[in-house]
Amino acid sequence: MEVSVYKSSLREYLYVYVPKAQGLTQVPPALLQQFGDAEAVLNMTLTPDKVLARADALAVLTALEDKGYYLQMPPVES
Repeated sequence: MEVSVYKSSLREYLYVYVPKAQGLTQVPPALLQQFGDAEAVLNMTLTPDKVLARADALAVLTALEDKGYYLQMPPVES
């Protein structure tokens, strides 16, 4: 699946993955409000076996199919 990744202007390490063809159209308006300006950072072909830094590719693909987006939260501070 062709995927676009956007980063939040309001919170460091907060990203949203969306199908490239749909863009941000399936992301709920309330989430976009809290996300701030969405800055495109990456377009890629996502496959179930692709290694991602902070997310499981299969979980991302499942969320994209079910909800139309995947929200990657910042790492938990210790």
